[in-house]
Amino acid sequence: MLSQLWKSILALLFPGGLILLLAIGFLRPQGLPTWLQQPIAALPYIVLTFGLIFGWYLASSRMILSLLVLVLADRAMVLIPTGEADQEAVHQTIDAMTAFLVPLNLLAFSILKEGSLWTSRGLMRLLLVLIQPILLLWLCLPDQHDLATSLFTGAFIPLMFTEWTPIPQPALVAFATALLLHGIRFVLHRDALEGGAIWALVAIFVAYHTSRYGWHSTNFFMTAGLVLFATLLQSFHRQTYRDTLTGIPGRLAYNEAIGQLGKRFSVAVIGIDQLTQYANVHGKSVSEQILKQIAPKVLAVCTSGQVFRTTGEELTMLFPGKSTIEALSALDTIRKSIEAVSLFLRGRERVWEKERAAQKTGPRDQALPVTLSIGVAEKLNDSATLTLVIMSAYRALYEAKGAGGNVVKRGTEENVPVRRSPTGTGRVSSMSEYGT
Repeated sequence: MLSQLWKSILALLFPGGLILLLAIGFLRPQGLPTWLQQPIAALPYIVLTFGLIFGWYLASSRMILSLLVLVLADRAMVLIPTGEADQEAVHQTIDAMTAFLVPLNLLAFSILKEGSLWTSRGLMRLLLVLIQPILLLWLCLPDQHDLATSLFTGAFIPLMFTEWTPIPQPALVAFATALLLHGIRFVLHRDALEGGAIWALVAIFVAYHTSRYGWHSTNFFMTAGLVLFATLLQSFHRQTYRDTLTGIPGRLAYNEAIGQLGKRFSVAVIGIDQLTQYANVHGKSVSEQILKQIAPKVLAVCTSGQVFRTTGEELTMLFPGKSTIEALSALDTIRKSIEAVSLFLRGRERVWEKERAAQKTGPRDQALPVTLSIGVAEKLNDSATLTLVIMSAYRALYEAKGAGGNVVKRGTEENVPVRRSPTGTGRVSSMSEYGT
């Protein structure tokens, strides 16, 4: 429990929190050497360029539209001069409106389904974003001053509680709502994009407070864009290398790992004994939830091997440079750890874990005992292939299941079976890749 909490905290802090901390340290108005000021002045353009390029390449309308909203809000704040009374009123109105609209836009982009901008749905979102500056300019007209004031600068609570910030109360509510919902989505899904959105909102909030201290708001809008860009790359990497159901390393990571196994290694195949039974009785959704619960626990317990889900219901473990004797201890630890897990079915589809003895089960909760059968095999000679070792591990897995499950079995390497061509030509055909 504590390890999962710690991982969640680290996932939230990195990279968004680190980027914001560095921005506060390096983007201060005084103290920077002259040679560093020009590169920092170019950073907003660099972030915008790379963000748009990667947003287009990864078909992320969320990235492109978020950057567009940040640029429009920043330019609206910077290009309207201050000093004269009427200009100062317009500037305050723009600050209030952008502070209200920006967090709501970022929240909407996270809720709406991701996809390419160059679809009818994406173009409609782009149009809605481009309409907002027109609405903003219309509300800045002298005739609309009262309407803008009532919409964006109203007070719901005594001003003494919000006098510390120049952001009006409606915009504060928008920021708080967006932060709360992004936080809930992060807790539920632990999505890097949601964590990035949280830190981007914090950077934007800071941007509205910088002018009074001589800082440049553009730098913190740029920081928000950089956070979103970094977390987009992090999310893309996770989607590429991680299994979408379980969150553990997937096929691409496995393919890279087998290229680095070396001459000596062991392979283990892990199966959940009851998974097919639960799928037949309760449905595929329940079996997928069980696999989603168990796979990360196997990954967390494993200390000496690498865990992957490539296809199907089994997990594959690689032990570079280790024999089956060396791998058995780790595998038995995994088996015992999963045996101690208490899963329950609530209703028809919700699988939950009882983590503490103090937790109470409902009268209709059904216990879902879970045990593992594990087959492990090693490469014993130079003529053996990875395919042979995997086949041996699968045979050991089936032996473990046949023995009643909840056991680790060692496989023995065998030669590649061959068969004569039925045409009598004498051509030898070898078996194809097996298992993973």
